[in-house]
Amino acid sequence: MKLKLENRNALITGASRGIGLAIATRFAEEGANLFLCARTEGPLKEAARKVEKFGRKVAWHVGDVSDQKSVREMVQQAHKDLGQIDILVNNAGIAKISRFIDYSFEDFDQVLKINLYGVFHVTQAVLPGMMERKRGKVVNIASTAGKWGSRNQSAYNASKHGVVGLTRCVALEMAPYKINVNAICPAMVETDMADPFFEEQSKILGISKEGFIKTVMANNPLNRIVKPEEVAHLALYLASDESEGMTAQSISLCRGYIMV
Repeated sequence: MKLKLENRNALITGASRGIGLAIATRFAEEGANLFLCARTEGPLKEAARKVEKFGRKVAWHVGDVSDQKSVREMVQQAHKDLGQIDILVNNAGIAKISRFIDYSFEDFDQVLKINLYGVFHVTQAVLPGMMERKRGKVVNIASTAGKWGSRNQSAYNASKHGVVGLTRCVALEMAPYKINVNAICPAMVETDMADPFFEEQSKILGISKEGFIKTVMANNPLNRIVKPEEVAHLALYLASDESEGMTAQSISLCRGYIMV
């Protein structure tokens, strides 16, 4: 049986852990060659080692998506290592929990630079090759925070609202080139970002971490946190030929938490 991403080349940012590593693993299982990017060398090398077992070509590069020069170098290296880039997954992201009035400009700015401008820089660098071939898939990892408001994370929400908007606009411009651009909007995912989120939110709200988690789960019909592998399954669909008719969409993966 033909693999869904056989002989396709995928560039994945934020690929050293969590959602990014789960997507890299799922893509490798389905035949993709990988170019993995993150800011820290040790975890990135370890991630590459883990996905190499599937027998695909795997290259990695340490870079900062918030820095345009770094991104240009990263994409140039990807072309050298893999050739063309067929699939782009913009996954790199950070969160800083704070009451709005307490944010420093530096913290707010950093979240926007990585979460939103990072998507801008990498996508703009990768698209010309896709446009020339008139084929490509762009998968942006946004968030349910890009669809609604929530307390104590205005920087994160603003950045993810931006990713959702950017996804829609770029998808419309790329439609004539047969390039699909979509976003995945997960709710809280079971990664190493989850515990600090619970800790900081409960501290600001003046309740126990257990109490805050209970409140979150009370609004959660499936009563559990999303797993990285579930995000990876959806990313695989959006990166494969199966989703040829889907573009400009922001798909919620949230256990029924929101319905828009």
